[in-house]
Amino acid sequence: MKSIEVVAGVLTRTQNGAVEFFATARGYGNYKGFWEFPGGKMEAGETREQALARELREELAVQVEVGDFICTVEHDYPNFHLTMHCLYCSMVGGELTLLEHEAARWVPLGDLDSLKWCPADIKVVENLKKCYI
Repeated sequence: MKSIEVVAGVLTRTQNGAVEFFATARGYGNYKGFWEFPGGKMEAGETREQALARELREELAVQVEVGDFICTVEHDYPNFHLTMHCLYCSMVGGELTLLEHEAARWVPLGDLDSLKWCPADIKVVENLKKCYI
């Protein structure tokens, strides 16, 4: 089975005293319209942090500071095995602009379960809920 290694960024902000997470809706493929944390494939020779900064610049036109590691998710999709490294990050420049996704929104912690997440991202959501409860 083919293996793919990716990074995903969990952007957070605080609104009215509550933490919110930035989620994007896929604009293509079998999971079109499903929600995920933005990111993408690592390139040869890149660190996780370098790959995440590049991917968010390419997908959202923002510069980020990559923060703490959250988790690594291993998930078997029908046609490939995914290894997804998830890290917190914060915006330090640019304006969030959707260049590849069909939608995006800031989601309060209590509303994370209301979205239809890509299967691998469900594990990230569960991890975030444990960290913030």
